[in-house]
Amino acid sequence: MPASERVASATKLCTTLAFVLLAATVACCAAFVGVPHVAAAAGGDVSGQVSFGGQERTYLVHAPAGTDHPTGLVINLHGTGGNGGEQAALTNYDSAADGQGFVVVYPDGVDRSWADGRGVSPADRKGVDDVGFLVALADQLVHQYGIDPGRVFATGMSAGAFMVNRLACDRADVIAAIAPVSGTLGAGVACNPSQPVAVLQTHGTDDPVVPYHGGTMHGRGGDSQVVGAPELSSRWRALDQCPSPPGKDALPSTGDGTIVHRATSGGCADGTEVVLVRVDGGGHQWPSGTSPHPKDWLGKTTNAFDASLSSAQFFAAHGR
Repeated sequence: MPASERVASATKLCTTLAFVLLAATVACCAAFVGVPHVAAAAGGDVSGQVSFGGQERTYLVHAPAGTDHPTGLVINLHGTGGNGGEQAALTNYDSAADGQGFVVVYPDGVDRSWADGRGVSPADRKGVDDVGFLVALADQLVHQYGIDPGRVFATGMSAGAFMVNRLACDRADVIAAIAPVSGTLGAGVACNPSQPVAVLQTHGTDDPVVPYHGGTMHGRGGDSQVVGAPELSSRWRALDQCPSPPGKDALPSTGDGTIVHRATSGGCADGTEVVLVRVDGGGHQWPSGTSPHPKDWLGKTTNAFDASLSSAQFFAAHGR
């Protein structure tokens, strides 16, 4: 073989090997950090897994189709006994997120629970660092999808709502706004956020699981003492330095046995807002959600508003 042909053949071989090595390196790195091997702008649903705190943590991600630059990230947390897929089905948050151009992630708690600080959940008893996990997951997805880090939000149901409040209390530098539903904060959990956080809180007055006015909560793992919804809203108003008492209004009734009242405090520090949505006659439910549980157990679901659409709109207005 002439020398020129040998050189050309060797060059081609080296190029091919370099390409294979590069592809293998990229795939390996993606697997190491738990990033799904998909294009960020492709949209749709993917599952992911990441090692954190010595455990393999799993999650589902939904990204809006047709955009290279999602406008925010929503962390959506399930209740006790649930998982990310069930939370996605209950809240139909994919649709709400698409409307705002958000990526939404549905993480799975350890043993279907969250370490929200009350000390009674399996995750709490095992010493799981869920605050650290959720912050790490948010950071990963912000980088993966090219999201503005000032537009990370969190919502959740029941125990997921407790976790959302704890996350905002501990890492207000990461979470710009929250929308907890049917959950508050453990009475002994400290809340000293490093900066203001916008809050849209929803709670039914007839909630049989998390008492609207606080006190003893009978839940999985045992009893715990919890803050009432009105008291927690008052705390957030103080923490956010809201200047005046909240304005109040009511939503039109839909004849489902509930009446929805809103108490809104605007003009708070750094443009934040604190809203308490009180569902008179409402149970332990996600407003307009598709709960599989019978109403005679967890109470009535209001259809006067959609908690998913409302929170997505709230988040869109309260980035940093």
